[in-house]
This record gives sequence, C-alpha cells and structure tokens, in this order.
Amino acid sequence: MSDDELFRSLLNTPEASTVVSHAATVIVGRDSADGMSILMMRRSSKIAFGGMWVFPGGKVDADDYDPAAPKDLIGASARAGVREAKEEGDLDLVVTALVPYSHWSPPPEAPRRFLTWFFIVSAPSGPAGDVTIDETEITEHAWLTPRDALDHHRAGEIELAPPTYVTLCDLADFSSIDDALDRARRREPVRFVTHMVMSEDGPIAMWRGDAGYEARDPTVPGPRHRVVMGPDGWSLLRS
Repeated sequence: MSDDELFRSLLNTPEASTVVSHAATVIVGRDSADGMSILMMRRSSKIAFGGMWVFPGGKVDADDYDPAAPKDLIGASARAGVREAKEEGDLDLVVTALVPYSHWSPPPEAPRRFLTWFFIVSAPSGPAGDVTIDETEITEHAWLTPRDALDHHRAGEIELAPPTYVTLCDLADFSSIDDALDRARRREPVRFVTHMVMSEDGPIAMWRGDAGYEARDPTVPGPRHRVVMGPDGWSLLRS
C-alpha cells in the first residue's frame, strides 16, 4: 500500500458524509514462554479495515445497552466486545473482567467514524480460551508478543491501523498480562482524537500533546505525540 493509499484509507473516501458509530475492541492477553502474548486477528479483505491485523471487536449494537442504564456507553461497549470475541473467535469472556484501556476517535473529517473503546482482559483458561475463528469476518489468527507483532509489521508481513500499532508499542513494555491489567486498573484510560496530515516523510497521525496537533502542522517545534508512517517503517514519537 502506497503512502497516498494509506492516507486515504485512514480517512476513507472524501465524497461521503460523516457517519458516527460506537465500537469496542478487546485486547486479549495470556502469558507464554516468550512473555505476554496478544490475540491478533486478520480481517477479511471484503469488510472494513480489510486485510489488517486487529484485536477482536466490532460495532456496538442497540442490544448491547442495558435498558436500566441506556446512557452507559462503556458498559454497552464492554458487552459488545464480549459478543464480538465470541462471534469472531468463539472466546467466552466475562464482561466484568474487561478493564477499560483507551478510547480512540478517528480524524474529524473521516466520513465513517468509529469511536472505539479498547479494553484489556486475560484470556480464559481451558476450553473457554480456545480460539476458533469464524472464517467470514476473520480469516487468520495468531498469539503474538507485542514485539513480534511490531517486527512482523516492520518487515511488511502484516498491516496495522495506527491505534493497534500504538497499543502494541504500549504493551511491549509488559512481561505479563497481570502487569498490563494492573497498570490499566490504576490509570485513567487515555483518550486519542486523531489528526491526520501528510508530510514529506509520509502520513502522520497526531494526538493531543503534540506541538503541531492543533495547527495540524507537523513542522511545529516542541513535544511529540505522533506516529510517522514512512515508507521504511513506522515510528512512534512520544515526548
């Protein structure tokens, strides 16, 4: 995928009108001999984010809301994440075990905006944690350490979206799923509202805390909070 194609894919098509939907993503982790491994799934080329490797997840449906708490978006998102993990990988997750990790908003100009809660959870033990993909929306799956996933991406072997890439960079510092869960429980979920710009180095995704964020000017000197998606690989720059 060329730089221009990637930039346009992140914004979808410029002709469409903006549609806002809520979605949920679940980071499912387990410990292995190589350290913490994360469940990664490859989406079918025929659907949104086709061909990319992602965490289980999907759109929040009306039935995911609790009638007793119709405005509880986090609760509805957690239930959506559990439902999608079952549909995509036959995983039996428990809603109360999901820990909010981050929230992602696509660029404001994107015609289809999925506002997505990311959760993290330990993989169930026994048969409940056995993965069987649906082979419709999901065509492949693998348990990868975050560093291995990033290495595969750097080698051009898998495609990632910026939220997945940043999350894997965050998780690469943890040796166990318990450590990652403990950190998630002790902090407020980080909220990302993405601004996309094109530069001579390739597409750049920027978030609050980057000196060029408000002006959408990557040349503004100062702190950095961005991913530079260059032709020779991606780089997370974070002051």
